Amino acid sequence: MGERTDGHEGPGGVRVPDSRLAAEATELVRDTTGDLVYDHSRRVFFFGSLLGRARGLSHDPELLYVAALFHDVGLGEPFHDSGRRFEVDSADEARRFLAARSVPEDSIRRVWTAIALHTTPGIPEFMEPEVALVTAGVEYDVLGFGFDELAADDRAAVVALHPRPAFKQRILRAFADGVGPKPETAFGNVKADVLAHYDPHFERGDFVRTILESPWPE
Repeated sequence: MGERTDGHEGPGGVRVPDSRLAAEATELVRDTTGDLVYDHSRRVFFFGSLLGRARGLSHDPELLYVAALFHDVGLGEPFHDSGRRFEVDSADEARRFLAARSVPEDSIRRVWTAIALHTTPGIPEFMEPEVALVTAGVEYDVLGFGFDELAADDRAAVVALHPRPAFKQRILRAFADGVGPKPETAFGNVKADVLAHYDPHFERGDFVRTILESPWPE
């Protein structure tokens, strides 16, 4: 893990919010996740912030930071038997964290939505900036979407602060391990692709068959 930049200028001039809320979120996520998820989540914040600047999207840095930090906590072992999509588990953890600190309900809703929709392409970009930028940061770090939209120096500075050793294979394995115990939650979303590659016993749900075999007679 690189040096923390909380309250100080970081990659590309992006500052991690210097607030008690941000500090407590950092401490909680750092203590409950490994380097893979923590470093990825911090990169999502930095990349999302830089993309927000490039796209002219004014946003609340504190809400973006909390949403980025919590967006993958639902992959952890405590949630493997929840029966819910990991995105919802992650969003609910963020909601509990914020509600316990009397954060306004509209702010909680933005964070919850940003996390819950971060693997649902084609929708977040049309919503509030915090929602759009969490997904943008995730897509940048995981999928490389818009790779050349950010300056190479800024990209390198983020990775120097939060390295990504063997990230592609490690994050795919984290997805497989987090969703594998509840494969039914992959129906209709991108994690079905992950399980199809990593679990030889996985049977992908078929949307067309589900309709045709429903109890409706016509």
